[in-house]
Amino acid sequence: MLVPIFRFLSIFPLPFLHALGTVLGWLVYLSSPSYRRRMRDNLAQAGYSQHLSAAIAEAGKSIVELPFIWCARPERVSRHASDENWAIVQAELDAGRGIVFLTPHLGCFEIVAQEIALRTELMVMYRPPKKAALKPLIEGARARDNLLLAPANMSGVRMLAKCLKKGKPIGLLPDQVPQEGEGVWASFFGRAAYTMTLPAKLAQLGDATIIVTYAERLPAGRGYVIRFVPFDGTLEGSAADQAQTINHAMERLIARSPSQYFWSYNRYKVPAGIDAPSPAPTAGEQA
Repeated sequence: MLVPIFRFLSIFPLPFLHALGTVLGWLVYLSSPSYRRRMRDNLAQAGYSQHLSAAIAEAGKSIVELPFIWCARPERVSRHASDENWAIVQAELDAGRGIVFLTPHLGCFEIVAQEIALRTELMVMYRPPKKAALKPLIEGARARDNLLLAPANMSGVRMLAKCLKKGKPIGLLPDQVPQEGEGVWASFFGRAAYTMTLPAKLAQLGDATIIVTYAERLPAGRGYVIRFVPFDGTLEGSAADQAQTINHAMERLIARSPSQYFWSYNRYKVPAGIDAPSPAPTAGEQA
């Protein structure tokens, strides 16, 4: 049922979908106390409470734009996207060096991999949706020419590592809460968040370059600017130190467009089987 609905919505122009998304964002915010509380708490934790109204609208846009991103013809989607600093990516590709693209839940993160795959082969880690009805829709949208999927398990990790060793790029969502045994506690906007260790491990294993990236959503449905930003951290020390370095890089990226971060995401949850962190952990205590 969802596939026909998404295909129908994909025929509408992006400005209309974003306007509809703004309405949806406010309806969800006003109708769901838990959603409202989490969004407000996360914004306050990060010091961005002043962006609440814009964040509500942007959250709605992020949902209603999905039919366009997933179901519209790739060439039509691409006409709405431009890029900034692709030269730093091309330099690594020309050198034959692997790249780890880190794309947080910022802006239209779904379009980033699609646009990269128009220029080079890209493998991204994929975690199947919990709702079976969404699986064919999401897999069909993500698995396109030059865009390969690696499952979120050990088999997928080996696929990603092999890809990097061949000098090819991969993509990860670094701010997704990992499962038991796949992360460490590290500060994210001043609060302990269970954080992936995989990005740093893969980058070191493949001697790869990390590039952080996001697609900024332009006003009035004018499209997206995909921004590629050099990673300015150093992956040294323990796994917790490395995770902290990556979290700080994500914080700096989010600061570029704070209203477009996915603030309703339960970033601070304690995964099953993991002990809750101490009230104010430090990088050394998390090791």
